[in-house]
Amino acid sequence: MITQVTSGVKVSVEVYYRPDQSNANESQHIFAYRITITNNSEYSVRLCRRNWFIIDSNATNRQVEGEGVIGEKPIIGTGEAYQYISGCNLDSEIGKMYGSYLMERLIDSKQFYVRIPEFQLVVPYKLN
Repeated sequence: MITQVTSGVKVSVEVYYRPDQSNANESQHIFAYRITITNNSEYSVRLCRRNWFIIDSNATNRQVEGEGVIGEKPIIGTGEAYQYISGCNLDSEIGKMYGSYLMERLIDSKQFYVRIPEFQLVVPYKLN
């Protein structure tokens, strides 16, 4: 698990390769990732936006930006955690992702960015 803390908000990432949804013969590799956002700050926060950078080892770079995550803009209270699962497809066996969340403190509507740590997307047989 990879973790990063920004302004008291901890983002943890776990990655899973999905061989049942991938097709290696056609260079289609599907990865799932579980994100856990833990609010250790003094204020309740809302996740407003996401900004992802997806880098494939074949030099394909993508940016995915939009409101919330998986159709939600969760409010995370002090000491609470929010977790979701999403996925990514790659045209190569190795890649990486990183990004940020735009958060808002509910007490004063102050917005701030929380880093999503960089994590690797690697087909398991490439690790040998």
